[in-house]
Amino acid sequence: MTSEDVDKTAGGKQQLVIVTGLSGAGKSAVLHSFEDLGYQAVDNLPLTLVEPLLADSLDKGETGAVAVGIDSRTLHFSPDTFAETIGRLRKRSDVKLHVLFMDASDDVLMKRFSETRRPHPLGDTQLLRAAIKQERDIMIPVREHIDGILDTTTRTAAETRRIVRRRFTSYAPSKLIVTFMSFGFAHGVPRDADMVFDVRFLRNPHYDDDLRPMTGREKQIANFVRADEGFGDFIKKVDDLLLFLLPRYRDEGKSYLTIAFGCTGGRHRSVAVAEELAARNSMDDLTVNLYHRELSGDELR
Repeated sequence: MTSEDVDKTAGGKQQLVIVTGLSGAGKSAVLHSFEDLGYQAVDNLPLTLVEPLLADSLDKGETGAVAVGIDSRTLHFSPDTFAETIGRLRKRSDVKLHVLFMDASDDVLMKRFSETRRPHPLGDTQLLRAAIKQERDIMIPVREHIDGILDTTTRTAAETRRIVRRRFTSYAPSKLIVTFMSFGFAHGVPRDADMVFDVRFLRNPHYDDDLRPMTGREKQIANFVRADEGFGDFIKKVDDLLLFLLPRYRDEGKSYLTIAFGCTGGRHRSVAVAEELAARNSMDDLTVNLYHRELSGDELR
């Protein structure tokens, strides 16, 4: 893909994505993904240089999209300075800003640092877990200024790249990107879900020996779940709620939304429900994705 394939402007504004979050959560990999999409990507840029970078680009007549990595490693970084910079950027009429926060669980971050043998930026004089906690505490105020979270706890690098491509390849500020996700409570609630619905009240195909090996994407499971007397009312109520909320999220400038449905194992009921609601919400001003977290080898689509 060349830079010409990428819509790098937002209604005449220069698109700026600031990638922040926790060390080890995948910021560098995400910045590489932006670079592959034709963005001008800069990692570990001091906050004081963000606006001069934009000014230089605009003075040269360049309106291509820019992705910048900023976190606790950055020179002179502080939550207050971050908030001030974000505040100024949001007031600019020539910039469309999106702040993406990268996150992962402490155990996963510890595993990644141990496997790569790279030191934590704050770990010179303390244990790794203490350094991770210190950075998480430092970044708490930053989360008040973000537009979205990308949690990589259970995602592979390839899955993370696919998400970045789908969210940012063709940027259209008036179009809300909604991901309908299925998951299993047995494997933990997705940390980056904006809304979570528990569908364990529906009849469970797991207890049918013939249906157990199948998934909610197969017709037999979908029909079994739909036959529950509570299925129709639940779908209608959630559908009505989304019809009310989605246009308002879009009008408020939200770029993407993740709606998660959970059952016990994440293979039957939650998958069937996510598929049903995704099919019902294919509006013209909406981009709909499906992601079944617990289905081995399943891709975001």
